[in-house]
Amino acid sequence: MTTTPQANALKIMVIDDSSTIRRSAEIFLTQAGYQVVLAEDGFDALAKINDHHPALIFCDILMPRLDGYQTCALIKKSAKFHATPVLMLSSKDGLFDRARGAMVGSAAYLTKPFTKDSLLTAVREHTGGALTE
Repeated sequence: MTTTPQANALKIMVIDDSSTIRRSAEIFLTQAGYQVVLAEDGFDALAKINDHHPALIFCDILMPRLDGYQTCALIKKSAKFHATPVLMLSSKDGLFDRARGAMVGSAAYLTKPFTKDSLLTAVREHTGGALTE
């Protein structure tokens, strides 16, 4: 987990089994002034979500143990986190994948590899543009 000097910066959780994707997202988000919480899979994310209360969650779809759809559904079923936007990350850009993501409650769908601009635009769109809480 990386934190920026800004203690009041919004926390963004990135759940992905690829260390490359996690690291890219962490660099882009940290440079933009966000705090970043990293998780390797759904179980890791569910263990960390209570401690960190992220304002937004990026969730990979294809992960071992607990996939992104299951992880998103569990987050959305939680009374505490049902309002937290979950954005699906996937290398697949099919209509079925987007529909399935929407069915489990994801707010949007971002295709990998993402750019710094697409990642930060998605954050602004789903956090009201705020950098701080």
